[in-house]
Amino acid sequence: MQLSAEDKLPRKPGSLPANWNLKKWPWWAIMLVATGIFLIYLILATPNYHETFVYLSQGVFTTLRITIFSYLIATVIGLFVGLARVSKNIILFNVSTLYIETVRGVPMVVLILYIAFALIPIFVQLINSFGTWGLSIVAGSSFFQAFAHFSIRDLPMEGRAIIALGIGYGAYEAEVFRAGIQSIDKGQTEAARSLGMTYLQAMRFIILPQAIRRVLPPLGNDFISCLKDSSLATVLAVNELTQLGRIRRSSTFRVLETFNVVTYLYLSMTLVLSSAIRFLEHKLKIEE
Repeated sequence: MQLSAEDKLPRKPGSLPANWNLKKWPWWAIMLVATGIFLIYLILATPNYHETFVYLSQGVFTTLRITIFSYLIATVIGLFVGLARVSKNIILFNVSTLYIETVRGVPMVVLILYIAFALIPIFVQLINSFGTWGLSIVAGSSFFQAFAHFSIRDLPMEGRAIIALGIGYGAYEAEVFRAGIQSIDKGQTEAARSLGMTYLQAMRFIILPQAIRRVLPPLGNDFISCLKDSSLATVLAVNELTQLGRIRRSSTFRVLETFNVVTYLYLSMTLVLSSAIRFLEHKLKIEE
């Protein structure tokens, strides 16, 4: 191993090696780690922090549950709406475009309130009407009785938040899938069709496998955004992390301890997910 001219120069006592370029150190990561270690110490050593952490940790599972289920719904909606956006069918194109432009033009918190308190009650009334109509034809049918007696109370606020977030993020995922599909060269579609494949077969076997690999990074970023936006479920009084933080703050008046722990838990989850996404990108050798 050859040494540079700077490395060959004698070092002063107590000075750093020449190849230690402090400007290139990830100081932001060092500061985050140091802050995290300090908060862990406070949680272990301070009763107020420890009690707050134990109380708020219950909301982590609710937050993750809302995030996972809502994002699964968003991914399914986004895939089909994204396919409709690149379809030559004018009806599918216009309906999907209307959905995307409407949902993306409304603040997420307004969308959650609108779906939870306006659309879902209307949907329940339609279910009840269907059940009543079925009973008028087949009296005593347990199948139609279940629809007729379905109540708005049978759908908890957590379920409404999951549906609302899924519909909201479905519009964003649709644009991600559309961009991924359109990034694939059209010649591949034409080649697949020339081999006798239908449009759906070409999409399933040729276009989508390549498109999904390309859209994994933005999909991962949207998953992290969905995790953070799950805090909006607090407007529905769902006992997720933010709502429990508000309850803890109002009952103990420990504002600093409460929101320090809330911030620490959210940041920990997002950093872990970010690291997992980067690992997945590296594993699949995805070029950004």
